[in-house]
Amino acid sequence: MSLNPQPPHAHDAAAVPHHVAIVMDGNGRWAQRRLLPRLAGHRQGVESLRRCVKACAERGVQVLTVFAFSSENWSRPQDEVSGLMELMGKALLREVPQLVRDGVRLHFVGERAGLSEAMRAALAQGEAASAGATRMVLNVCFNYGGRWDIAQAAARLAREGAQITEDSLQRAMAMGHVSDPDLLVRTGGELRISNFLLWQAAYSELYFTDTLWPDFDEQALDAAIAAYRARERRFGRISEQLAATAAARERAC
Repeated sequence: MSLNPQPPHAHDAAAVPHHVAIVMDGNGRWAQRRLLPRLAGHRQGVESLRRCVKACAERGVQVLTVFAFSSENWSRPQDEVSGLMELMGKALLREVPQLVRDGVRLHFVGERAGLSEAMRAALAQGEAASAGATRMVLNVCFNYGGRWDIAQAAARLAREGAQITEDSLQRAMAMGHVSDPDLLVRTGGELRISNFLLWQAAYSELYFTDTLWPDFDEQALDAAIAAYRARERRFGRISEQLAATAAARERAC
């Protein structure tokens, strides 16, 4: 997954979302449509993630967060869960060295207590190996749920005897090391966020596509970014206020 040293696209940096989050949905359906086992779709999904990391870095995205395995996915058939665990372990061994060379810093976000000792060690090793990377942050949400994230943040503050406020909760979140996502993409045609980044997505621009995750390529990413560029992000204000702020900035320059 080698990244080009210079972005080949002349994108306007101001119009590119700083933080993109993706619900990578549709692996199983992709496989079933081809009369393949569901795990074949997950393998192809890893290839799509490799392509997406490269494309995001080339376009100037600073943070990419992906939903790899939710806390609800444990209820899937045991053979699929076991296959996903094995796939994650192999992907870590294969991909981490190249990610490090490409300047991508890995963070694994989620509850680790329920994972095997070997898996916990592999996640920690991947994070440690990439700790010095500065080009882009890749958050892999693994055994993660948005409600869990809020609950663990509140519990942490309670243990510390800290006051629970919006600011303190934000800092205690498992995603507290990065800003909230600007653009949240869901592939696969479903119109929900499925317990993903419930707190952090409060003002994210949502983009839903019928494209199944294994088919999500550079063109699909560009379409999502184009839709983001067309949005007016008001954060509770009105359009006239945004225009006045933009005009004041222009005069100051």
